[in-house]
Amino acid sequence: AMDADVKKENLSSVQQLGVEMTVRYGKHLNLLKEDAENGLCFVLMNCKEFLKQQQRTVDSSLCCLQEHYAGYDWFASSIFLIMSGDREKTLTFLQQFSRLLVSAFLWLPRLHLSMHLPVTTVEYGIHPVYFCSAHHVEMLLKAELPLVCSAFHMSGFTPSQICLQWITQCFWNYMDWSEICHYIAICIFLGPDYQIYVCISVFRHLQQDILKHTEA
Repeated sequence: AMDADVKKENLSSVQQLGVEMTVRYGKHLNLLKEDAENGLCFVLMNCKEFLKQQQRTVDSSLCCLQEHYAGYDWFASSIFLIMSGDREKTLTFLQQFSRLLVSAFLWLPRLHLSMHLPVTTVEYGIHPVYFCSAHHVEMLLKAELPLVCSAFHMSGFTPSQICLQWITQCFWNYMDWSEICHYIAICIFLGPDYQIYVCISVFRHLQQDILKHTEA
Protein backbone atom coordinates (compact mmCIF):
# COMPACT_ATOMS: atom_id res chain seq x y z
CA ALA A 1 0.00 0.00 0.00
CA MET A 2 1.19 3.48 -0.80
CA ASP A 3 1.75 5.78 2.17
CA ALA A 4 -0.76 8.22 0.68
CA ASP A 5 -3.48 5.54 0.72
CA VAL A 6 -2.62 4.41 4.21
CA LYS A 7 -2.87 7.93 5.63
CA LYS A 8 -6.45 8.21 4.37
CA GLU A 9 -7.53 5.34 6.58
CA ASN A 10 -8.84 6.01 10.05
CA LEU A 11 -8.94 3.43 12.79
CA SER A 12 -12.33 2.84 14.40
CA SER A 13 -12.89 3.41 18.12
CA VAL A 14 -12.74 -0.37 18.64
CA GLN A 15 -9.39 -0.55 16.87
CA GLN A 16 -8.02 2.44 18.80
CA LEU A 17 -8.98 0.74 22.06
CA GLY A 18 -7.33 -2.47 20.82
CA VAL A 19 -4.14 -0.57 20.00
CA GLU A 20 -4.02 0.89 23.52
CA MET A 21 -4.49 -2.56 25.06
CA THR A 22 -1.86 -4.13 22.79
CA VAL A 23 0.73 -1.46 23.54
CA ARG A 24 0.03 -1.69 27.28
CA TYR A 25 0.40 -5.48 27.16
CA GLY A 26 3.55 -5.24 25.03
CA LYS A 27 5.19 -2.84 27.47
CA HIS A 28 4.18 -5.11 30.36
CA LEU A 29 6.04 -7.94 28.58
CA ASN A 30 9.02 -5.62 27.86
CA LEU A 31 8.57 -6.18 24.12
CA LEU A 32 7.66 -2.65 23.01
CA LYS A 33 9.21 0.81 23.24
CA GLU A 34 7.53 4.16 23.82
CA ASP A 35 6.80 4.92 20.13
CA ALA A 36 5.18 1.51 19.50
CA GLU A 37 1.65 2.91 19.13
CA ASN A 38 2.42 4.67 15.83
CA GLY A 39 4.07 1.52 14.48
CA LEU A 40 1.07 -0.66 15.34
CA CYS A 41 -1.37 1.84 13.80
CA PHE A 42 0.77 1.82 10.65
CA VAL A 43 0.63 -1.99 10.53
CA LEU A 44 -3.15 -2.13 11.03
CA MET A 45 -3.83 0.54 8.41
CA ASN A 46 -1.57 -1.23 5.92
CA CYS A 47 -3.31 -4.53 6.61
CA LYS A 48 -6.66 -2.86 5.95
CA GLU A 49 -5.36 -1.54 2.61
CA PHE A 50 -3.81 -4.86 1.57
CA LEU A 51 -6.85 -6.96 2.48
CA LYS A 52 -9.24 -4.52 0.81
CA GLN A 53 -7.67 -5.44 -2.54
CA GLN A 54 -9.09 -8.96 -2.22
CA GLN A 55 -12.55 -8.11 -0.91
CA ARG A 56 -15.80 -8.37 -2.82
CA THR A 57 -18.75 -5.98 -2.49
CA VAL A 58 -21.81 -7.43 -0.80
CA ASP A 59 -25.16 -5.66 -0.54
CA SER A 60 -26.26 -6.51 2.98
CA SER A 61 -27.61 -4.78 6.07
CA LEU A 62 -25.54 -7.02 8.36
CA CYS A 63 -23.03 -5.01 10.41
CA CYS A 64 -20.42 -7.76 9.99
CA LEU A 65 -20.59 -7.41 6.19
CA GLN A 66 -19.69 -3.74 5.96
CA GLU A 67 -16.56 -2.65 4.13
CA HIS A 68 -14.13 -3.11 7.01
CA TYR A 69 -13.69 -5.93 9.49
CA ALA A 70 -15.78 -4.93 12.50
CA GLY A 71 -13.53 -6.31 15.26
CA TYR A 72 -9.94 -5.81 16.23
CA ASP A 73 -7.09 -7.60 14.45
CA TRP A 74 -5.65 -9.64 17.33
CA PHE A 75 -3.50 -11.82 15.07
CA ALA A 76 -1.66 -8.89 13.42
CA SER A 77 -1.16 -7.42 16.90
CA SER A 78 0.26 -10.72 18.14
CA ILE A 79 2.76 -10.79 15.26
CA PHE A 80 3.67 -7.17 16.00
CA LEU A 81 4.57 -8.20 19.57
CA ILE A 82 6.46 -11.29 18.38
CA MET A 83 8.49 -8.98 16.11
CA SER A 84 9.16 -6.70 19.13
CA GLY A 85 7.35 -3.78 17.54
CA ASP A 86 9.24 -3.82 14.20
CA ARG A 87 6.56 -2.68 11.75
CA GLU A 88 8.50 -3.58 8.60
CA LYS A 89 9.19 -7.15 9.77
CA THR A 90 5.56 -7.50 10.81
CA LEU A 91 4.22 -6.42 7.41
CA THR A 92 6.74 -8.60 5.54
CA PHE A 93 5.69 -11.61 7.59
CA LEU A 94 1.96 -10.95 7.12
CA GLN A 95 2.36 -10.55 3.35
CA GLN A 96 4.15 -13.89 3.06
CA PHE A 97 1.89 -15.58 5.61
CA SER A 98 -1.25 -14.53 3.71
CA ARG A 99 -0.27 -16.96 0.91
CA LEU A 100 -0.60 -19.96 3.24
CA LEU A 101 -3.85 -21.84 3.83
CA VAL A 102 -3.38 -21.61 7.60
CA SER A 103 -3.78 -17.81 7.36
CA ALA A 104 -7.50 -18.37 6.74
CA PHE A 105 -7.83 -19.94 10.19
CA LEU A 106 -5.41 -17.92 12.32
CA TRP A 107 -5.90 -14.45 10.79
CA LEU A 108 -9.67 -13.91 10.78
CA PRO A 109 -9.72 -10.52 8.94
CA ARG A 110 -7.87 -12.31 6.10
CA LEU A 111 -11.14 -13.82 4.80
CA HIS A 112 -13.46 -10.90 5.59
CA LEU A 113 -15.55 -10.39 2.39
CA SER A 114 -12.83 -12.34 0.61
CA MET A 115 -13.09 -13.11 -3.10
CA HIS A 116 -11.50 -16.49 -2.25
CA LEU A 117 -14.80 -17.59 -0.64
CA PRO A 118 -18.01 -18.51 -2.49
CA VAL A 119 -20.49 -15.62 -2.70
CA THR A 120 -23.10 -17.54 -0.67
CA THR A 121 -20.60 -18.12 2.15
CA VAL A 122 -19.71 -14.42 2.24
CA GLU A 123 -23.38 -13.35 2.27
CA TYR A 124 -24.14 -15.50 5.32
CA GLY A 125 -21.54 -13.51 7.29
CA ILE A 126 -20.27 -16.65 9.06
CA HIS A 127 -16.49 -17.03 9.14
CA PRO A 128 -15.07 -20.40 7.95
CA VAL A 129 -13.38 -20.79 11.35
CA TYR A 130 -16.87 -21.21 12.83
CA PHE A 131 -18.17 -23.91 10.49
CA CYS A 132 -14.77 -25.61 10.06
CA SER A 133 -12.60 -25.44 13.20
CA ALA A 134 -15.32 -24.83 15.79
CA HIS A 135 -17.58 -27.49 14.22
CA HIS A 136 -14.81 -30.09 14.36
CA VAL A 137 -14.09 -29.16 17.97
CA GLU A 138 -17.69 -30.07 18.83
CA MET A 139 -17.40 -33.35 16.92
CA LEU A 140 -14.20 -34.29 18.77
CA LEU A 141 -15.53 -33.11 22.10
CA LYS A 142 -18.39 -35.64 21.91
CA ALA A 143 -15.88 -38.46 21.47
CA GLU A 144 -13.03 -37.27 23.69
CA LEU A 145 -14.80 -35.42 26.52
CA PRO A 146 -18.46 -36.53 26.63
CA LEU A 147 -19.01 -35.09 30.15
CA VAL A 148 -17.82 -31.64 29.06
CA CYS A 149 -20.02 -31.88 25.96
CA SER A 150 -23.05 -32.72 28.15
CA ALA A 151 -22.24 -29.84 30.51
CA PHE A 152 -22.29 -27.38 27.61
CA HIS A 153 -25.54 -28.86 26.34
CA MET A 154 -27.21 -28.33 29.74
CA SER A 155 -25.87 -24.77 30.05
CA GLY A 156 -27.45 -23.62 26.79
CA PHE A 157 -24.07 -22.57 25.34
CA THR A 158 -22.22 -24.34 22.56
CA PRO A 159 -18.47 -25.11 22.69
CA SER A 160 -18.16 -23.55 19.23
CA GLN A 161 -19.17 -20.13 20.62
CA ILE A 162 -16.39 -20.30 23.20
CA CYS A 163 -13.85 -21.59 20.66
CA LEU A 164 -14.66 -18.80 18.21
CA GLN A 165 -14.02 -16.29 20.98
CA TRP A 166 -10.66 -17.91 21.84
CA ILE A 167 -9.55 -18.16 18.21
CA THR A 168 -10.68 -14.63 17.28
CA GLN A 169 -8.63 -13.21 20.16
CA CYS A 170 -5.67 -15.55 19.57
CA PHE A 171 -6.27 -16.77 23.15
CA TRP A 172 -5.40 -13.32 24.54
CA ASN A 173 -6.66 -13.00 28.12
CA TYR A 174 -6.91 -16.81 28.31
CA MET A 175 -3.29 -17.99 27.94
CA ASP A 176 0.10 -16.64 28.96
CA TRP A 177 2.13 -14.91 26.24
CA SER A 178 4.54 -17.85 25.76
CA GLU A 179 1.57 -20.20 25.24
CA ILE A 180 0.04 -17.81 22.70
CA CYS A 181 3.32 -17.87 20.76
CA HIS A 182 3.36 -21.68 20.93
CA TYR A 183 -0.22 -21.81 19.63
CA ILE A 184 0.59 -19.60 16.63
CA ALA A 185 3.85 -21.44 15.86
CA ILE A 186 2.32 -24.92 16.16
CA CYS A 187 -0.56 -24.07 13.80
CA ILE A 188 1.82 -22.55 11.23
CA PHE A 189 4.36 -25.39 11.28
CA LEU A 190 2.04 -28.38 11.78
CA GLY A 191 -1.15 -27.23 10.08
CA PRO A 192 -4.49 -25.56 10.88
CA ASP A 193 -5.96 -28.78 12.33
CA TYR A 194 -3.80 -28.16 15.41
CA GLN A 195 -6.07 -25.20 16.14
CA ILE A 196 -8.76 -27.80 16.87
CA TYR A 197 -6.45 -29.93 19.02
CA VAL A 198 -5.43 -26.90 21.09
CA CYS A 199 -9.09 -26.09 21.82
CA ILE A 200 -9.76 -29.71 22.84
CA SER A 201 -6.66 -29.63 25.06
CA VAL A 202 -7.92 -26.49 26.81
CA PHE A 203 -11.32 -28.10 27.40
CA ARG A 204 -9.59 -31.19 28.80
CA HIS A 205 -7.50 -28.96 31.09
CA LEU A 206 -10.67 -27.18 32.28
CA GLN A 207 -12.81 -30.32 32.55
CA GLN A 208 -12.96 -30.50 36.35
CA ASP A 209 -13.77 -26.79 36.66
CA ILE A 210 -16.49 -27.06 34.01
CA LEU A 211 -18.10 -30.05 35.72
CA LYS A 212 -17.85 -28.35 39.11
CA HIS A 213 -19.62 -25.23 37.82
CA THR A 214 -22.27 -27.40 36.14
CA GLU A 215 -23.09 -29.11 39.44
CA ALA A 216 -23.31 -25.75 41.21
